[in-house]
Amino acid sequence: MPLMRIDMFRGRSKAEIKNILDISYKVATEELHLLPRDRYQIVTQHDPEEMIIEDVGLGFDRTDQVLVFSLTSSPRDEGDKERFYARLVKELAAGAGVAPSDVLINITSNTKADWSFGDGEAQFMNGKLG
Repeated sequence: MPLMRIDMFRGRSKAEIKNILDISYKVATEELHLLPRDRYQIVTQHDPEEMIIEDVGLGFDRTDQVLVFSLTSSPRDEGDKERFYARLVKELAAGAGVAPSDVLINITSNTKADWSFGDGEAQFMNGKLG
């Protein structure tokens, strides 16, 4: 984990979406210390009237390239989160042409008891995952 949901406006190509997924997974793997094959990403595309992403008065100029990352994860160190935020926007700018002001990131913490990866088992609780 984490479970990473990425909301975006409809219109990106399949290659662009895959690139965004690959970049965000690489950064998460390195900055949030993920295990091998710990990749759970879901993209949802929206029509323009389905997303309003403002700036809480910070003065960001959002475009139609805005990306909203919502991660559900076990608790993470604040330093790891800050490094993840900073590196994700840097890598998306360099590798996908997404302006840092067009990236909104949210991490919601939960516990290992809140996950079942299949078969109706709590793998963290029954010892199959550490």
